[in-house]
Amino acid sequence: MQEVKKSSASAWLVWLILIPIFLAIPFVLEKGISQYYLYLAIKVMVWALFAMSFNLALGYGGMMSFGHAAFFGIGAYTCSLLLIKTSCPLVLAFAAATFAAAAAGLIIGYLSVRIKGIFFFATITLSFAQLAYILVFKWRSFTFGDDGIQGIPVPEMISTDETYIKYYFFALVITVICIYLLWKTVRSPFGLMLRSLRENPERAVFFGMKVENYRLIAFVISAFFSGVAGVLYAFLETAIAPDILFWSMSGEVILMSVLGGMHVFLGPAIGAAIMVLLNTFITSYTEYWPLCLGITLILIVLFFPGGVAGLIHERYTIWRKKKAT
Repeated sequence: MQEVKKSSASAWLVWLILIPIFLAIPFVLEKGISQYYLYLAIKVMVWALFAMSFNLALGYGGMMSFGHAAFFGIGAYTCSLLLIKTSCPLVLAFAAATFAAAAAGLIIGYLSVRIKGIFFFATITLSFAQLAYILVFKWRSFTFGDDGIQGIPVPEMISTDETYIKYYFFALVITVICIYLLWKTVRSPFGLMLRSLRENPERAVFFGMKVENYRLIAFVISAFFSGVAGVLYAFLETAIAPDILFWSMSGEVILMSVLGGMHVFLGPAIGAAIMVLLNTFITSYTEYWPLCLGITLILIVLFFPGGVAGLIHERYTIWRKKKAT
């Protein structure tokens, strides 16, 4: 009982420290340093949400999906097209985009979760993602094709024309709510069952669990939150192109999860922050960014297979055990 109280008190202490920091970040970065760094902070948030959404499928469900860029792109395109081609309010466009991503996840997931084997699952999800990419790329009359969508009409209340501060708080609220919901999902009985399926699906089947149903639900939830990240990305950039549905986008989010740590809840967010910042600063000095990333990943896989967050968690656990003794 005392351990529970200590854990609860520690959690409150962490929030009391983090809340003022998050509130101060936009003013410190934009007013004190540069508006560009605030843009990077928002970009990290968007990619962190995308990576954590994807990790529900990979890290907790054991599903190596190469098709999550499709859900990210469907969310971004659905919201953008509704705002450009109709007089749809922001709230409805946002909701429609996320549910469109979830619907796509339901269709793709229904046809994919029954496939046994990581390679075959990855291949079929990649195929569906490429199908979505080609559809957006070729359907010029509706999606504007390879020209993409420019000048997405972002409402004044979250516009980034003059300042990123308003949009920072908008993205922060959405991201925190989504991460909290993901946290509740992985900590729920459903999340525990999902992890048991990841560890030993044969034993789960033996106990009468319907593996396909659990995997499908996890896949749809993951697609839903990936769609939310896609909408936030579209509002941040105010322009999107078919490239956001390409397979390389799925590859990037996989790398974020591996780099940060698939089996630690906030691991993918840490991986997203590392990749976004490395990409930004390394490309300003050299064009060989993929080489630097490759070397970093090789070192992580060889020496820290649990990722950066996994290493931190391991060291923290050792420290707590030593302190307790």
